[in-house]
Amino acid sequence: MKVLKRIFIALSLFITLFALGIYMLIQLFQSNSHDQTQMDIAEDLSVERFIGTIGETARELADENNLYASVMIAQAILESDKGRSGLASEPNYNLFGMKGTYKNESVTFETLEDDGQGNMSTIQAKFRKYPSYEASMEDYVKLLRNGVSWNEKFYEQAFKSNASTYQEVTRFLTGTYATDSRYEAKLNAIIEQYDLTQYDYPEVKEKQITVVSNESLDRFAEKHNVTVTALKQWNQLQSSNLSEGQIIKVYEPITN
Repeated sequence: MKVLKRIFIALSLFITLFALGIYMLIQLFQSNSHDQTQMDIAEDLSVERFIGTIGETARELADENNLYASVMIAQAILESDKGRSGLASEPNYNLFGMKGTYKNESVTFETLEDDGQGNMSTIQAKFRKYPSYEASMEDYVKLLRNGVSWNEKFYEQAFKSNASTYQEVTRFLTGTYATDSRYEAKLNAIIEQYDLTQYDYPEVKEKQITVVSNESLDRFAEKHNVTVTALKQWNQLQSSNLSEGQIIKVYEPITN
């Protein structure tokens, strides 16, 4: 009897420890999944906030200079790794990978070059250093408007008056602005993903709307006929959650 009792106690202890181990594994998996979800959301929102930072400046500059703001923003996202590259970050602020010097200021970085056939190689190059994002964007506009030293009309096909769609512009910039043979496809994907054509409307009407109880971001976007990505950009949201009483900005394009 004593032997059976000992076996029963040992078996009970084994089952308890086994169950405890399974429970801890489940908790660890759920914790990792939660952390990964939070990380993905944070990365997504960082892009939206970056667009929100430069979007209205791009809208204004593009309208004044016969350009597509959507293409300008997409290039800034792609060239600067969403504003996170060493070249785009403070104190360099070079959003478009512009080479050379700006008011005698420059910085040297490694860069990849495409030979036009998809073959990449690494080189050292001198890039322009700017005091702000706005200065970088203004210099980009100046390049497109004034062309290059040997051809002042070099970028004329990027003008709105010469291109009926942004797709025509991204196609033209492939092989002219950038050597990347997939430049067009990458820019088009960014424009579509982040609804950047909204910035091609020069005039917008702003509305400020108060969030009601239990209203999700998706429901708010559907209710006001806008996209979730636009709401994140306009309001530079720090979270995908909305709170009752929160004021959200919504922009409506003014079309003639």
